[in-house]
Parts: sequence; structure tokens; C-alpha cells
Amino acid sequence: MTSSTQSDPIIKIDQVSKTYPGDVQAVKNVSLEVHQGEFFALLGPSGCGKTTLLRMLAGFEIPNEGTIMIDGEDMTDVQPNARCVNMVFQSYAVFPHMTVAENVGYGLKVDRVKKKEIQERVAEALELVRLGDLGARMPDELSGGQRQRVALARALVKRPKVLLLDEPLSALDAKLREAMQMELVRLQKTVGITFIIVTHDQSEALSMANRIAVMEGGTVRQIATPEELYEDPNSRFVADFIGQINLFDGTAVASQTEEKVCATVEPFGTMEIWGETLGPVSLAIRPEKINIDIEKPTTSEHPMAQGTVTDIAYYGGYSNVFVDVAGTRIMAEVSNDTRIRSSTFERGTKVWISFNAEDALALGD
Repeated sequence: MTSSTQSDPIIKIDQVSKTYPGDVQAVKNVSLEVHQGEFFALLGPSGCGKTTLLRMLAGFEIPNEGTIMIDGEDMTDVQPNARCVNMVFQSYAVFPHMTVAENVGYGLKVDRVKKKEIQERVAEALELVRLGDLGARMPDELSGGQRQRVALARALVKRPKVLLLDEPLSALDAKLREAMQMELVRLQKTVGITFIIVTHDQSEALSMANRIAVMEGGTVRQIATPEELYEDPNSRFVADFIGQINLFDGTAVASQTEEKVCATVEPFGTMEIWGETLGPVSLAIRPEKINIDIEKPTTSEHPMAQGTVTDIAYYGGYSNVFVDVAGTRIMAEVSNDTRIRSSTFERGTKVWISFNAEDALALGD
């Protein structure tokens, strides 16, 4: 992952809203900043407004309210082709009748850049994306990953200050998508410009971005680093959207310990956990922080309960074990740390579930 930056913001979005005919609010009063050289992600489910926000940065959509500043300039009256940004679309939009080199240099040709300079910049861009020897090929001779690199090179050749990426990896298979995530990180570090990516894939955002804005219903729910979002989500929605998590309904009252509450949660009883919300809360605990044992744990200070294994999902390096505790479904992640392993847990096995209360959070909506 790229290192974070403390530089001045290159993008300032202030109270931006976008409403479509029929009074459909795609984006509602969004304010955020993106710093120079940052890899920033807009993450959320379909229809949350992330692509609309990206398109407003590109100039393809006009906000109904609010202002967008890019590199210190108000974008209100600036046309898309005059902005210091470039965009890589989900479909790549590679011209099938042009060679790779012609595709990459097309924008420079439109801008009437001299032929020699076009050739030099195209060669430089192709080297950046590791396609230096494929300039003469046609798009139908390329793999999906190579076509995606052509689209990246075509955007980078114009030397934008900000590169906008709209679900750029969604058309790739899982293994290639993972490889291209690391390739995008390498590329961003090499060129040193600001990347803003739109994605609905949480693992994609977590593995690439310095910071992530999680969106829901046209609003930003939380902006934080991947680690902060995973370990310290600010709401039930963010906790549930980022990774896998167990959520239990409960009630919280004030605690004598600062930044903690006393939460009563079935089937675990009352415990002191991190949180500020009082009244109805959700106890949130990640599955890898759940302990699962055949024998009752001897550590009496940990919340615990007995239940029955109902399902086991095998994922190679780990398994998710699902346990029914008095009608509550709990998921524990178990590492498969040896190649040959006789499963300790089977469907119907009686087990004890426990966790360290320090690893749990009390969250509001």
C-alpha cells in the first residue's frame, strides 16, 4: 500500500449535491478532501453515489449545489477537456481499429501535439504499464489485463494531476484482478500523481488505498485509512460493509472507563467494551477474533457461551465455522495451518464460543 501524505489537498469537495429528474438525490451534501499523491477510494454498494461523484470531478455531471476545487481552481465553469484530470472507464473504451500505440497517443493527437513528442510520450507511457514491446499490436490480440493497461497508458500519457478510475478491474477474473491491484499501486507510486478509484469491492479498496470514503445513499458515512475502517468502524453499516463481522443487538449504559460503555448483549451477558453510543447498540466482533473450543475455556473474564456447529465453509487457508448459540448465528474464523488436518469441528459438534471484550465495539446505526 502507498504511504500516506500530509500535503495540501489537491481536491476539495464542499457540500456537493446532485439531484436527477424525479427528485432522485444521487449525492447529498458531500464534503471531503483528497491530498496530492494520495491513492483515495470511493467505496460503497451499487447506487450509493460514488460514480456520480467521480463523474462530477471529471466534469461529466454538474452539481446542483456545492463546489469542487481541483488544484486550487473552482471547477464550476470548467469543461471536462480543460480539467487537469483524466478518467479510466469500466469498459476501457479501447478503439478496436487502432494499434496499442495509436490508442495511447490518440488524445495527444487530438490536442495537436507534435508527432515526435507523441511518439516519445507514448513510448514512455507504455513502458510505465509494462507494454513497451506491444505498441504495434491490435486490441483483439491482447488479454483483458493488457487492454486495461492500454486504457491506463492512454490516461497517463496526457500527464493529468489526478487520475480517476471507475471500477477499472471489474471485468477481470479474480486472479488477474488481484495482480492488477498491486500493479495499480506500483504505477501510482511510480508516477506520483493522485489516484481516485471507485469500487464496490471492499478487498480492492483495502489493499490499494491510503484512505477510503465509505458511501451509502448518496452520503459519506466514514473517511479513514483501511486499518481504521476495519478495526474502528463508526457505525453498524460501515462495520457490516467492510469485511465480515458478527453483530449482536444489545443495550449500552455509561461506563466509568473513558471511551467505553457497559453493554448487555445476549447470549454473552454484560461487558465493558469500546464505544460511545448509549441505548440500543450492536456489539461488533470480527470472526478472526472469536475463539472456538471443544472444552470450556478456563479464562473466566472473557465473554463466552456454548453452542452447536451448524455449518463449515472451507476457503483453503482458513475455514469459517458457524455456530448456533440459543438461536444466534455466530461465525468464527479458524486457520488451516497444516496441509493435512483432521477437522476438529463437524456439524453438530458442541463448542464454546469466547472472545476478548477489548476486541469488541458497541456501534450505533
